[in-house]
Amino acid sequence: MRLRLASEQAAPPGLPPVVWRAGLPLVAGALLALLPAPDGLAPQAWRYFAAFTAVIVAVVTEPIALAGVGLVGVIGVALAGLPFSPAQLADPGFRLPAESLKFALAGFSNGTVWLVFGAFVLALGYEKTGLGRRIALVLVKHLGGRTIGLGYALALSDLLLAPLTPSNTARSAGAIFPVARSIPEVYACQPGGSSRAIGAYVMWVAFATTSVTSSMFVTAVAPNLLAIELVRGATGIEITWTDWFVGFLPIGAPLLIAVPWLSYRLCPPDIRASDEVPRWAEQELTRLGRITSREITMAGLVIVALGLWIFGSRLIDTTMVALLAISLMLVFGVVSWPDIAGNASAWNVFVWFATLLVLADGLNKVGFVEWFGRGAAAQLADRPPLVVMTTLVALYFVLHYMFASVTAHTSALLPVMIAAGASVPGMPLRPFVLLLVFSQGLMGVLTPYATGPAPVYFGSGYVSRRDFWKLGFVFGLVFLCTLLLVGVPYLRAMLP
Repeated sequence: MRLRLASEQAAPPGLPPVVWRAGLPLVAGALLALLPAPDGLAPQAWRYFAAFTAVIVAVVTEPIALAGVGLVGVIGVALAGLPFSPAQLADPGFRLPAESLKFALAGFSNGTVWLVFGAFVLALGYEKTGLGRRIALVLVKHLGGRTIGLGYALALSDLLLAPLTPSNTARSAGAIFPVARSIPEVYACQPGGSSRAIGAYVMWVAFATTSVTSSMFVTAVAPNLLAIELVRGATGIEITWTDWFVGFLPIGAPLLIAVPWLSYRLCPPDIRASDEVPRWAEQELTRLGRITSREITMAGLVIVALGLWIFGSRLIDTTMVALLAISLMLVFGVVSWPDIAGNASAWNVFVWFATLLVLADGLNKVGFVEWFGRGAAAQLADRPPLVVMTTLVALYFVLHYMFASVTAHTSALLPVMIAAGASVPGMPLRPFVLLLVFSQGLMGVLTPYATGPAPVYFGSGYVSRRDFWKLGFVFGLVFLCTLLLVGVPYLRAMLP
């Protein structure tokens, strides 16, 4: 189920949606390109920014598949020579065809891109073996006797799946939602009039939790991996898997504990306790049968991969861990090569991630980010660094109301925010960039279109349109305040 974008809702009568969605990016890019370049910015850099803007708008409106948008964008700017300066283009020794090809393909050799792909294949193992569903059902069986316990069971299920599932759509909408959707049916609770019985609470907990777990681990959603690559390119700061987890834990742990309880208060279920849900989960587990050798193998590979990611980073590269796990999954028959070859989601993310990464890096290459940073520094020069830091993080978070994709948000705004903050004298840069990237999963709670699972839970009908927006605002405020009130002093103390 897909929530209609604002651009689709506003389309003129009789105009095909694909034409409208394709027209907006082209108009946005053309209008910017026709404007004169701002003072201090080269015309070539301004034209690159116009093309980049067109691609980002297309990521939001999605006239074609997201991977296609990225591919068309990177090929277009490369053929036009936009990533290269006029001096380079005028150099007789500069070979535009070869350099354009090198630019367009650079993302496909990036280790982070392959890590994303590898994590998607690991997630496929959860699905093919049934391990993900079994984990959720076991938790529901043991914690579902009380409705609030059921909320914690769903939260814990998402938490256990998050480190190796780089798509909250696959994790929450694909693994958690089918279980959550079955629970109200046990009580004959239907969307609409009877949804308050238990359905609204269950759906909101599952949705809000995945926003927290998406920020808990760098491998929980693909945009997190894009973000650390953008941070490294802009500042040279390396953020490891452990750095991310340890940095966010004091923020995320209280939020994970609070979400089921806060949902219980703000979206109170009429049914507070029952023996029906644990019995239903037990029946589903009986249908699954005993744990299979494939599930045991998959669990073992997951433990090994996590161990190497956490403790073995000095011995083996993070991406190599994922590729090793995939190789062992093939050797032990957890998945087959046709399974991997047919995993359209993994290949689509591989392409769009590789292309958008290159396009975003191009903003640095042409000097746009440096120019913006200087301008922002001039505006913020008289403000204390901590004021600037909290202001930019809050602005980055709130601006997600304008985006229907965390990927688009990350690509468009993260380099700009980093440049603005880095240009302020005395800015604690590492805590600043960590706060920015930590906010990316949390902001997914804001709207019915803010992140992949949002349209699925919204479309279930258990949480009304009005309640979804209201709860999104309240939880978004709680998430942002916790990020700043806990994150700022903790990261400042941990990273002086």
